[in-house]
Amino acid sequence: MPAISPFHIAIPVHNLEACRTFYRDILNCEEGRSSDHWVDFNFFGHQLVIHYKPKTDEAIHTNSVDGKSVPVPHYGVVLEWDIFQEFAAYLKSENIKFAIEPYIRFHGQAGEQATMFFYDPAGNALEFKAFRDINQLFAK
Repeated sequence: MPAISPFHIAIPVHNLEACRTFYRDILNCEEGRSSDHWVDFNFFGHQLVIHYKPKTDEAIHTNSVDGKSVPVPHYGVVLEWDIFQEFAAYLKSENIKFAIEPYIRFHGQAGEQATMFFYDPAGNALEFKAFRDINQLFAK
């Protein structure tokens, strides 16, 4: 696979300090620049910025994927298989409440993957996944 450039994503949070603590202390993301209304993080080699935005009452939308209710929108990282397993165990030890517990999706099919979903303190959905065969990342 060719080298992948880091992506940049900016997400809204209504509780800047709670999310700052979550990304820094729970997900172990190194903090970068910040101001009184945004914070940069090294999110597994990518640039994640949390921006303050007042809370709304918008309901979480989901779509069915492999029989699970997947939150939309969501973001995350594709990890190596063994690192995914270690990270899932770590998150469980930190008492993270999963929206979708770690499991194997599309078992025995093209694109077989480990996946898990959870929310940050502002209600943003995160998905972390891993492929047994990374060459199947875009398999049909």
